[in-house]
Amino acid sequence: MTRDFYEKLGFEFIMGPVGPEPVAIMEHPSGVNINFILNANSSSSVNQLMDISEKHAGYTHIALEVDDLAKAKGQIEALGCTITEGPVETPDGAIFLFIRDPDRNVIEFHQPPSK
Repeated sequence: MTRDFYEKLGFEFIMGPVGPEPVAIMEHPSGVNINFILNANSSSSVNQLMDISEKHAGYTHIALEVDDLAKAKGQIEALGCTITEGPVETPDGAIFLFIRDPDRNVIEFHQPPSK
């Protein structure tokens, strides 16, 4: 399920499982690599860093810069992905939106302010 989701976003399966804590590796044509933990045993449907009121230190999400957020939004929706927040525009003109992957990891798509 997770692999299919990321393939829709343009990532390609590179290898896996590899390593003592087995991971699978996927790569996007832009050069972004993601390692997925394959031996996770959590059946929780929450993202521990984002979905609970007690805040812990750690990584909360990745942000991918796009040139045209409106175009990216259309592509995201065409893939059947649910937008969980946004688009939101900041006072400086940046625009962003968020989606979740099947493991509830947050992915931000971010268009910087016009120069």
